[in-house]
Amino acid sequence: MATLQERKHYRDAIMKALYETTEGNRFLGVTGAKLRDDLQIPEQDLAAACAYLVGEGLVTVDWAQGNTPVMVTLTHQGIRLMEAEEEEQG
Repeated sequence: MATLQERKHYRDAIMKALYETTEGNRFLGVTGAKLRDDLQIPEQDLAAACAYLVGEGLVTVDWAQGNTPVMVTLTHQGIRLMEAEEEEQG
């Protein structure tokens, strides 16, 4: 299982990838397989990170059997968070 630092990194990486790929459009999503492959996150850590982000209200996830994320989409709150971070960075 991932360390706390790794878990935080995975969650941040997922949010950034979703925001960049969908250009902040909550009608678009990214497959769990693409996130796993692009970010090189182990399957169980991807599921755990997605579950955490769902709990925070930042993403929605369509789940397959075995707790595998099929499609991950930013929520309105998730988009606002990412826009705020983008504004802070200039």
